[in-house]
Amino acid sequence: MSALRYVYAICRPFSAALTAELTGVGGVPPKLLRHGDLIAVVGAVPEGEFAAEPLRRRLEDVHWLEATARAHQGVIDALTAVTSPLPLRLATVLRDDSGVRVMMEERREDFLRTLDRLDGRVEWDVSVYAGTPGDTGKSGSSGNLADAFTRRLHDTLSECAEENRLLTPRGQDGVRETSPGEEGKKIFDAAYLVPRSDSGEFVARVNGKAGEEPGIRVELTGPWAAYSFTRSTGLTGFTGLTGGMDRRS
Repeated sequence: MSALRYVYAICRPFSAALTAELTGVGGVPPKLLRHGDLIAVVGAVPEGEFAAEPLRRRLEDVHWLEATARAHQGVIDALTAVTSPLPLRLATVLRDDSGVRVMMEERREDFLRTLDRLDGRVEWDVSVYAGTPGDTGKSGSSGNLADAFTRRLHDTLSECAEENRLLTPRGQDGVRETSPGEEGKKIFDAAYLVPRSDSGEFVARVNGKAGEEPGIRVELTGPWAAYSFTRSTGLTGFTGLTGGMDRRS
């Protein structure tokens, strides 16, 4: 049965080598497919599993979805260590290498413009939790303290970030799972686009705020590829042959 092309990300050409042990979806090592001044990071996947109709059924299988999401994220994380990728949605699949090249040609200007904006930058995600398990809400005084804390935190972190996105607090996002033993109600969820060179300062600012307010816990995750800063362009929404799923869908 013929193989389709699973597309992880679009990048500019980069010189650093990915680890030889890196595998992606289906245990297949990703390869770099160059088209002009762009590179698509792709892997071969079976049509019987990733064509449109079987994929719709697979996406309803929680165990399959989790394994695929982890493999996808592993490739994105490896890319983020050596370059500034433009990640595409989970399960972005095209017919063959020619289809990938057509996609890169058609979206070339959008891809280049976004890659320029992301170059040398990473995403850090910050969540804030208040209360204890079983809480159904916050008292007025504690709620006001928590709101004031999140405003101070956001203002401080925004000074160190080039862009930020306030996100709707939510639980497991389908790719990165919440921490084991997570307690309390999530009251704040934000993503920050930070130059790599400023990441140390950003982390120090988060750590400096953690523990400032009793009963409030701050969680920092990253650095990630800049998923949250490509959604508005529709680029991470590119779905090709099949449907796709965003990291935060």
